Amino acid sequence: MRYSRDLRGYGQHAPDPKWPGGARIAVQIVVNYEEGGENSIEHGDAASEAFLSEITGAQPWPGQRHWNMESIYDYGARAGFWRLYRMLEGIPVTCYGVATALARSPEQTRAMIDAGWEMATHGLKWIDYRDVPREVEAEHIRQAVELHRHVTGSRPLGFYQGRTSMNTVALGCEEGGFEYLADSYADELPYWHVHAGKPQLIVPYTLDANDMRFANGGFTNGEEFFLYLRDAFDCLYREGAEGRPRMLSIGLHNRLAGRPGRAEGLKRFLDHARAHEGVWFATRLDIARHWAATHPHVAIERPSQMERDAFADRFGSIYEHSPWVAERVWDGEMGAAHDGAAGLSAAMARQFRAASDGERLAVLRAHPDLAGKLAAARRLTADSTAEQASAGLDALTDAERAEFTRLNDAYTDRHGFPFIIAVRDHDKAGIMAAMARRVQNDTATERIEAERQVMRIAELRLKAALE
Repeated sequence: MRYSRDLRGYGQHAPDPKWPGGARIAVQIVVNYEEGGENSIEHGDAASEAFLSEITGAQPWPGQRHWNMESIYDYGARAGFWRLYRMLEGIPVTCYGVATALARSPEQTRAMIDAGWEMATHGLKWIDYRDVPREVEAEHIRQAVELHRHVTGSRPLGFYQGRTSMNTVALGCEEGGFEYLADSYADELPYWHVHAGKPQLIVPYTLDANDMRFANGGFTNGEEFFLYLRDAFDCLYREGAEGRPRMLSIGLHNRLAGRPGRAEGLKRFLDHARAHEGVWFATRLDIARHWAATHPHVAIERPSQMERDAFADRFGSIYEHSPWVAERVWDGEMGAAHDGAAGLSAAMARQFRAASDGERLAVLRAHPDLAGKLAAARRLTADSTAEQASAGLDALTDAERAEFTRLNDAYTDRHGFPFIIAVRDHDKAGIMAAMARRVQNDTATERIEAERQVMRIAELRLKAALE
């Protein structure tokens, strides 16, 4: 089985985004323009809208228009938009514009273009695509790009569907003209997604620093919104000063944050953020282009995507003369988490631990003596040769070789398998001392230690192979 989700991401050490001017944080504000593109009988939909409004517990009205719901959306276009527009003057902003909504609001669309806002597409209609057939959603994306171009004068370079299906991101990749997609909440930095062998940049969005939480009970007043945005900013700003710059995305809706009791919270946040140095206010397209220039896609070896024979050839020697470990890893569940040394090492260790007692003992016995007869005859595997050389075991004096041989023989006679140690963790003196100490252990204790060392050797080999 191949697991489709990437739970690894950048791991513990994310890349430095190198924001322009050495900024500690990139702040990105989105205004969602959805009014006029929502579910409505008048728009050809089966029912009225029920999402993100002031009506608690709203439900779709099949076959009927909903006057209150429609007028709430009308407020966003008529009043809320202009309040946000004035408040955001001078700040780079991205509009997620539903194509049919932009077409129905020519004055607001002209104002956003004149202000230099980035006009990304929010799809053709602001509807739920989870049950929409793939080919229908693809056609809607095509129509959205076309209508967006007709309305604004240029095609959109960013795409955020919002109410997605499992096909949305793939369809966005396949459309071929987007510099970034935004239907992800998986990170605080952009990342490259590969679909059908082609890289596509993802600039993740937000559902937490988002005024939609006014509609689901997360925020009840502007002060709560301000405090959440302020704390998010302060955390990321501090981390940026510590050498881990990130991106803060903020989502706004005209009919939600555009209400006066909420807009004041936004204003206080903007004042707070602008009072700090080292803040890069940017559109999502600015961020996408910066990332693509600073961190262009680099194809990496992906073990989880290899064919079985190729995987076994590549990693079958990680456990000494025991390709079955790699084969069982491939036969199990693999995903992006196993495309790095740490994840693949963990998967192999898991299979090794799950093996029978006899299988594990055979792995121990497959390991060569340190500086023994196989080394002298140059019959070690390439990995073992390099490892022993790294600790100077290929250049022993006659006296050192005699002592290694004596300890090796005593250890093997006592425990029934050769002395095993991850030599890259030690120098020659440390290895000798460990041999002298461990030869005195009881076999049960030493069996545990030997198996631990086998897994450590595998981990080091994978790091050398993949990093």
